[in-house]
Amino acid sequence: MLQRKKQRISRKFTDKSDLFDGLPEDLVISILSKLASSASSPSDFINILVTCKRLNRLALHPLVLSKAGSKALAVKARNWCDSAHHFLKHCINAGNVEACYTLGMIQFYCLQNRGSGASLLAKAAIKSHAPALYSLGVIQFNGSGGSKNDKDLRAGVALCARAAFLGHVDALRELGHCLQDGYGVRQHIAEGRRLLIQANARELASSLNALVKRKPQQQHQRRLNYQHYSFKAGSGCPLLSDFGCNVPAPEVHPVNVFLKEWFESGRGALGQGLRLCSHKGCGRPETRAHEYRRCSVCGTVNYCSRGCQALDWKLRHKAECGPIERWLEEGGNGNDGGHGGVGEMEEVVEAEHFAI
Repeated sequence: MLQRKKQRISRKFTDKSDLFDGLPEDLVISILSKLASSASSPSDFINILVTCKRLNRLALHPLVLSKAGSKALAVKARNWCDSAHHFLKHCINAGNVEACYTLGMIQFYCLQNRGSGASLLAKAAIKSHAPALYSLGVIQFNGSGGSKNDKDLRAGVALCARAAFLGHVDALRELGHCLQDGYGVRQHIAEGRRLLIQANARELASSLNALVKRKPQQQHQRRLNYQHYSFKAGSGCPLLSDFGCNVPAPEVHPVNVFLKEWFESGRGALGQGLRLCSHKGCGRPETRAHEYRRCSVCGTVNYCSRGCQALDWKLRHKAECGPIERWLEEGGNGNDGGHGGVGEMEEVVEAEHFAI
């Protein structure tokens, strides 16, 4: 009798139709595309792949892969493997520009495959990907992957100008310093300072928008963090904008986090005499000795770009910088081409103070 009841129950459930299986594929693909673009971490997307066979198949649809955002592609340096490499390639084949940028940066700086990395960055830049345009600009300014003679300052300025037009704040700051100093472009101090102020205005607007979107509990926790930082460092928060408003430091792109973790964890070894950019949100390494500029005052920090120098000055280095004799004894000429010589930091500081 019990066996008959079990058979009836099992037959009842197996005969019942699954509403999920009845959903049209284009609707499921549309939902998955939205989730891939808004995922806050790779696990949000991976959990879909392991749910069932149908979701696994549809989640790997080219339309879904083409919409995956930077956070869905944010693989950790410690988790880098062939599978992660192949997944990024699948996304690139599906037309994902963010995947082009991510794998391009990893190949150029971490895997030291300069040609393939630069090609992927260029592919993303052609499709108006602002971070790729700015990264190519930094490569041109430094002649990364080549010699000192491979620098192309005009190309770097042009790439930064395009990225700034698309709203990239770091590129806007870089362009402002170039115009102010006459580096790679005809000097125009007033226009350069205007761009620096515009970069800070965009930083402020971005931080305010992010603050509005946070939940009240998160906002309260953020205020507590500000108070803790103020007590320890005597400042309202990590980054004081040039308008006198306390704003959080800009969010670091997942690719820059990957670069920093890659070299600091030891997975990637820096060559002898090579250094990382001292701005903690950058992670770019030198590709040859003395490629990046040193601080002309203390000589203990170095930067891949003037934008990184300006940010790190406000975030950290302003409280630490001081003249030392050791760097002068080393020759004081490690700037590779005079791009940063003595007085460079003073120029950046004056620009920031003018904007205030």
